[in-house]
Amino acid sequence: MTGVIVCHGSAGVRDRIVAAAHGVPALVPARAAATAEELVALVRRTSPALVLLDAHLPGVGAVEAMRRIRGLGADATVIMLAVPGDEITLDRALALGARGYLPPDVDRSELAAVAAHGLSSVPQQPHRPTPVEAVPAPSSAGGAPTRSRAGSGGELTRRELEVLSGMSHGRSNAQIGADLFLSEDTVKTHARRLFRKLGAADRAQAVAIGLRTGLIN
Repeated sequence: MTGVIVCHGSAGVRDRIVAAAHGVPALVPARAAATAEELVALVRRTSPALVLLDAHLPGVGAVEAMRRIRGLGADATVIMLAVPGDEITLDRALALGARGYLPPDVDRSELAAVAAHGLSSVPQQPHRPTPVEAVPAPSSAGGAPTRSRAGSGGELTRRELEVLSGMSHGRSNAQIGADLFLSEDTVKTHARRLFRKLGAADRAQAVAIGLRTGLIN
């Protein structure tokens, strides 16, 4: 068994993850499917090592897609593409043999970590934010908080907090990058990490959590 199949209802998400997977030798060949029917046909024909499955798959849905894959007797490892709020679907998929989840914005480095370290790097459930253990103090340069620990989600770095602060002021990734002398891609990387640590699905939720917990003001 070799390669990965990315099954997602969004063509943009499919294409981006497939492109990222092509940069990870252990995940080549990377193929895409838009529906459960396409996924089952590909699994039957190619015997992939890994399937990344949309928790919001259109049509029969992700859980039925899992049942059909298992009905083939396939040994592929299935990881869901999910966000906080998808716990019910994840619980059902896990009961059918899914091994955990990754966010739909998973990048090449995260895919490489899965390929290199196996399922130990794949969480079973999206992290839900917990109360802040330490409220950040302003930094000496610019008033942005320097660091904070957001519960079991992990410590936010100074850069992550600066990016979160920029988001709270309605700044785009490009604008935040210009403010911090960072590339837009680097800002996106910081954003993905802080989303995961806070258990946020998007900018709006991250900012809301940051304001509610005192990470930003």
